[in-house]
Amino acid sequence: MYSGGVSTPERLIESTRELLWERGYVGTSPKAILERAGAGQGSMYHHFKGKPDLALAAIRRTAQELRASAERVLDGPGTPYERIEAYLRRERDVLRGCPIGRLTMDPDIIASAELRAPVDETIDRIRRRIAEIVEEGKRQGQFAPALDGEEIGATVLATVQGGYVLARAAGSPAPFDAGVRGLLALLAPRTPGQEN
Repeated sequence: MYSGGVSTPERLIESTRELLWERGYVGTSPKAILERAGAGQGSMYHHFKGKPDLALAAIRRTAQELRASAERVLDGPGTPYERIEAYLRRERDVLRGCPIGRLTMDPDIIASAELRAPVDETIDRIRRRIAEIVEEGKRQGQFAPALDGEEIGATVLATVQGGYVLARAAGSPAPFDAGVRGLLALLAPRTPGQEN
């Protein structure tokens, strides 16, 4: 699965990331990690203190990649509305769900302040960035003055995460796409003379 040039710690982290997304924390056994990584017995304990330490490294990597991916779109070109639209419409594996959202449903991760911290930080950072973009759009007259940036940031994240759940339940990306279209219709830029 991994080429010879990938270090053992790297293979362990990547394998753990994949398994956490697929199976959750409890379902991700050290044996499964070692098999997926193609690593010998004892490798995990040579490079990491144990499963929680390796899981934390994997969660941090997943969180970092998700934040970077979201920020590339949210900090990209376009009007505030276009940047939020680009975030909502960016390519996703909708039926697989969100790797960070998946972690929020894992009781073992939520019960651990250390494992939960990168998840909370990622969600909060993306929500705050969307809130800033909404406030920017309000200053430019693109969004209604009555909109609250913090509330819209939370709404965008709720639409995305809820969309994943509904799409998985339906076995189709259609509910996710419908939620995105509905939210974008509500956020559509105001035209001159339009009421708040």
